[in-house]
Amino acid sequence: MGSLTLEPAQSRLDLLAEPVAAALEVIPADAPFDGDQVLVAPIDATLADTAAFCAAYGIRLDESANCVIVAGKRDGVTRYAACVILATTRADVNGVVRRHLDVRKASFAPMEDAVRLTGMEYGGITPIGLPKDWPILVDSRIGAQPHVIIGSGVRHSKIAIAGPALGALPNATVIDGLARAVE
Repeated sequence: MGSLTLEPAQSRLDLLAEPVAAALEVIPADAPFDGDQVLVAPIDATLADTAAFCAAYGIRLDESANCVIVAGKRDGVTRYAACVILATTRADVNGVVRRHLDVRKASFAPMEDAVRLTGMEYGGITPIGLPKDWPILVDSRIGAQPHVIIGSGVRHSKIAIAGPALGALPNATVIDGLARAVE
């Protein structure tokens, strides 16, 4: 993909955040993909943000997926979810996501909270290796992509994975209309 030099992620755990590496080491036997299908490539950490990354490495925006952490409160308890959407879209946070979390209002989690709770770097957060009780909401457009580029938990690398595999992650739900096209 583009000019990335991809290798099996399980052989390059040094390019992954600790929770991501730990999750890849224990892929369930019944998962519809195996560790060899999760690839990683080193990148320039200063180019980790989506637009800069895509331009520098020849990746189309519709091949790149973002993982955003959303939070909402209900009865004094904060509920978190990860939304995985194509870079050409925006998550419907106060519609679809709010209803899924069953909260009055949802918003993007503060950066400090997202980093602390995930154990990942801001700008590299990925759905692989998130806290086990968090729902992972995957926009249905992701599943139509043969491969997408996602974060690796750190800013100095990216993961390439089959789009449908993201919907097969533990706690993942594929949702039509999770995101809307950016105009």
